[in-house]
Amino acid sequence: MEQPLQSCDPPPGPPLPALLAGRYRLERVLGVGGMGVVYRARDLLHEQFGEPRSQVALKVLGEHLAPSQDAHLLLYSEFSLTRYLRHERVVRVFSFEVDTTGEVAFFTMELMSGMTLDQLLLNCPRGVPWQVLRPIALGLLDALGYIHRQGVLHGDVKPGNVMLGADGVRLFDFGLAQALGPPLSGLPALSPQRFTAWTPAYAAPELLEGAPLSASSEVYGAACLLYDLALGGRAAQGAGPRSRLAPPRQLPRRCWPALRVALSVDPQRRTITADELQAAMQCEHSVVGRWFADRAR
Repeated sequence: MEQPLQSCDPPPGPPLPALLAGRYRLERVLGVGGMGVVYRARDLLHEQFGEPRSQVALKVLGEHLAPSQDAHLLLYSEFSLTRYLRHERVVRVFSFEVDTTGEVAFFTMELMSGMTLDQLLLNCPRGVPWQVLRPIALGLLDALGYIHRQGVLHGDVKPGNVMLGADGVRLFDFGLAQALGPPLSGLPALSPQRFTAWTPAYAAPELLEGAPLSASSEVYGAACLLYDLALGGRAAQGAGPRSRLAPPRQLPRRCWPALRVALSVDPQRRTITADELQAAMQCEHSVVGRWFADRAR
């Protein structure tokens, strides 16, 4: 994912070949995460045929996972699961390939331009204005509702995994994603015992206590993200459950009851879906706000 205003240090470990699979010329590191490294690369084959947009994002596994015997399976699982999701607010993946010379598995995806929402948080210490925040909320919750209806859990909803560009937001990085049923449930995946990577500021309390990932816990993460954007900066992170905090300054009052339900510490009281939260974020009528307020009691 292209972030021209932010440079990343090279990842640790031996450097990759400059050319992968005789086709992809690595240009620079775009991001280093808990599981993988994403590079900006040129597709020389497409470039040879005159394709004006020959640049792609290319992902390989990180140094600590790459030596594992099933590393390529885990990377393919992320690729296959993401390919299954076809939505304008979800990153598009292209192909899974293996560089046989260097024995490096990787997959390619669209090169997005813009900034991640964690960068936006830093740029808006007094909160994101509602006219900017509203389309971000609707786009994110649209993507989250879609993947949940497909029987998929993202696994790591946080500002750093949402890109904001000229055409809206995109949800990306499905490295911790889980499929709840067929046809994707047979794909290999990382178990929580093997690799715990919850981002504490956006992890539902039950996850930190060992409960399995759920759609409800992802709604909590999205609600925390929206709360922080509306509040401004990162003032809420690490400050305890956001359900105990006051309504953020940039959020219309009619939206607060639904967001408060989504921020419930007790998952039994978090009786709201991503689709319902999206409806509340776009609602113009106070009757819906009162309905969610009743559910929060």
